[in-house]
Amino acid sequence: METLKLEFKINKEKRTIIVEKEFAAPLDVVWSAWTRAETLDKWWAPKPWKAKTKRMNFRENGSWLYAMQSPEGEEHYALAEYKEIVQEQRFVGLDSFCDENGVVNEELPKSTWKVEFEPEGSHTLVTIETTYETEEALVAILNMGFQEGFTAGLLQLDDHLEKV
Repeated sequence: METLKLEFKINKEKRTIIVEKEFAAPLDVVWSAWTRAETLDKWWAPKPWKAKTKRMNFRENGSWLYAMQSPEGEEHYALAEYKEIVQEQRFVGLDSFCDENGVVNEELPKSTWKVEFEPEGSHTLVTIETTYETEEALVAILNMGFQEGFTAGLLQLDDHLEKV
C-alpha cells in the first residue's frame, strides 16, 4: 500500500492548525466525501464513535448539524456553518459546539475552517486550515484530543475511499 501524505502543523502564534492530507481518489470523489451527509457519517468520527447527521444543507449560508455518538449512545453536537463554497475547490465555514437544536455553546472553542481541494493526477490533496479566536481556544481543542481524533477520521476516509 502506498504512503499518502498526512502532515499536521500547529502554529500557536497564528492560532492555526493546518492539516495536509493526500487521498488516493480523484477530486470529485473526495469532494463528495466532504460535502455529503451520508458519506461524512461513514468517516467523520473516530472509531468506535460514529457521526450522525441531524440536518445538512451544503450551500453558502447553509449548515451541517451533527452528533458524535459513542457506542453507549452519548452524544456531542457540533454545527458547521458554511460561509463560502467554490465547487470542487474549497469551502469555508465556522465550526462550533452546540446542543441538539444547533444552539451554539459560547463556553467552548469555535474555529473557522478553510478546506481546499487540489487534484494531483489520480490523487487529491486536501488542505484544512482551522483558525481559533485565541491561543487558549487552540490549546483547549488540542487538549480535547482534536489531533488524534481528526487524524483517525482522515485515515477512516482513506479506508472508505478504497471501497468506493
